[in-house]
Amino acid sequence: MSTEVTDNPPEHRYDITVDGAPAGFTEYDLGEGVVMFMHTEVDPAFKGQGVGGALARGALDDVRAKGLRAVAVCPFIKGWIEKHPDYHDLVAR
Repeated sequence: MSTEVTDNPPEHRYDITVDGAPAGFTEYDLGEGVVMFMHTEVDPAFKGQGVGGALARGALDDVRAKGLRAVAVCPFIKGWIEKHPDYHDLVAR
């Protein structure tokens, strides 16, 4: 299974594909130096396969690469960050 996470600025979201097929997204709003993650969805056909985690990791890696911070309004992204201490530094305080 090959996944790819891409930023989709016109839609204000990160999209994930699995083997080229759309599999989910996480919507965001931009603030002053922060990306606020608002809502995440994974297609039911891909649930339980680690697609949500790959989406969170890819989106947060992009936030880090851009020198921004993250605000997790979305419960999924918030929970994922809490379980991955190596991403705690991205959380805007």
